[in-house]
Amino acid sequence: MRKPTDVFDRDFEWSALARFVTDDQPGATIGVVSGRRRQGKTYLLDAVCRQAGGLYFGAIEGTEAESLRHIGAAITDHLRSPVPFRPNDWGEVIDAILALGRERPYPVVLDEFPYLAKASPALPSIIQAAYGPRRPERGRSRTRLLLCGSAMSFMGGLLSGNAPLRGRAGLELVVRPLDHRLAAEFWNITDPRLAVLVNAIVGGTPAYRREFVRGDTPADIDDFDSWVVRTVLSPESPLFREARYLLAEEPDIRDVALYHSVLAAVAGGNATRGGIAAYLSRKASDLTHALDVLEDAGLLARDVDMLRRNRSTYRVTEPLVTFYHAIMRPVWDQLSRPGNAERVWKASKSRFMSNVVGPRFEQICREWSLFHGAALISDLVPATVGSGSVNDPTERAGHQVDVVLVGSPDGGRPPLLALGEAKWGEVVGNRDLERLRRVRDLVAAGGRYDTRQTRLVCFSGAGFTPELVAAERAGEVALVGLDRLYAE
Repeated sequence: MRKPTDVFDRDFEWSALARFVTDDQPGATIGVVSGRRRQGKTYLLDAVCRQAGGLYFGAIEGTEAESLRHIGAAITDHLRSPVPFRPNDWGEVIDAILALGRERPYPVVLDEFPYLAKASPALPSIIQAAYGPRRPERGRSRTRLLLCGSAMSFMGGLLSGNAPLRGRAGLELVVRPLDHRLAAEFWNITDPRLAVLVNAIVGGTPAYRREFVRGDTPADIDDFDSWVVRTVLSPESPLFREARYLLAEEPDIRDVALYHSVLAAVAGGNATRGGIAAYLSRKASDLTHALDVLEDAGLLARDVDMLRRNRSTYRVTEPLVTFYHAIMRPVWDQLSRPGNAERVWKASKSRFMSNVVGPRFEQICREWSLFHGAALISDLVPATVGSGSVNDPTERAGHQVDVVLVGSPDGGRPPLLALGEAKWGEVVGNRDLERLRRVRDLVAAGGRYDTRQTRLVCFSGAGFTPELVAAERAGEVALVGLDRLYAE
């Protein structure tokens, strides 16, 4: 199947879906498609059904009886049947879906599947029974049933553990946000500095440009402040309340105030479990469930310290949520009244740079190191990337390292491929290089990693001193500026 021209990128996702829905082998199969809201899942799946002549059904929140009525009407309209299909239960619906694939591979999409399962908790088990390996109806059908949803905690558990559909799926696809390069291309931004600033607010979520700001892109770096005021900080813009809705849409989140407070703590720089607990004036053990739910929802990530055992930190994965908690939530009453956005933004610029852009720039540098920078850093294939911390007993101090790139072990200690320093608003110089050298020596003394091929890398959004440029020419360090992050 040829991907429609109006679908931006998503080549991998389209190829996976195309292979699944056109698979000519006998026997009905199930696929699961998930991803946070606004990533274009519905757009993709609707396009797949149109190309392959399948049935797309978008569920709504409603009772079981109402959902059965709606899907019965959808099947009737799709088949142009003169006799209405009025199913009494989901068993009849699934059998009707299986019947669609008797002649050819036939895609059927049940979008917003969590809504259906919430109204009909037995639905996953009904599908499991209908897709039993010895059931004749399944063997005679080539229906390719795609279950799609944005509630990440629910969709993540659909195929796990003892879930009814575990072992039944032939496809498990997660539609992720665009990376920083694709996001800049999608927003039609060629200035890398502007691209980072925009990415620090809206990330790589396609819908935020198309639907939420109706194609309003900052014209240049001088237009950025005005763009922020007229879009994300404007009460009339859908982006204004979007961060709140992202949290409210997760079915496992009930005490919304607590979860917002946890996210606010992390967005404010309280990245450890103890730091979050102190911010909320609670015991760390009281937050276990909230942290787990936010992780399952894809709004929070727990990053293992790459240089210190048994230590981890948390980060907010959605840039818009970070922006909301760092900039908007503390002054929500002022922003809710028209005319205050420009004044609030002027007072928030320094906090935006330190609490929002700085951490986002570090994450972009880590992702670049893992997916784009391997040729510059090492001949070995990187396996994992993260940040780390190491104690310096001589100086009685600790060192934080923004980028730690590790390769796969080959019968011995894993190779430490790179140690990196990332600074958004500061010119990086020899002092930063010396600190990385010291960290490399400390890691080597610890014996956990093989540091014989460790490359030192400096990232900066503001440039490098002449001395550091000379050190790069001498092969002592690799320098990665904004142009390299976006162009190589």
